[in-house]
Amino acid sequence: MNRKEIFEVFKQNIYEVVPEIEGVKITIEDSLQDLGANSIDRAEIIMSTLESVKVSIPMVEFGKLKTIREIIEIIAARLK
Repeated sequence: MNRKEIFEVFKQNIYEVVPEIEGVKITIEDSLQDLGANSIDRAEIIMSTLESVKVSIPMVEFGKLKTIREIIEIIAARLK
């Protein structure tokens, strides 16, 4: 699975967890916080994505990341 595919899965999870932003264009440079996701939402989005792409990464590794790109990079690196 490449970064673009991971990003598509990630976006689907964002729209499911934060339905009030449906129709908002999500870019890879956005932050989950800027999209209105609180800390619980962010954890749920990341966990759902990890399950979808079938990879296990400790949540602590995502703690200080700001953009969706940073999250995708960690997931993509673990899939190799």
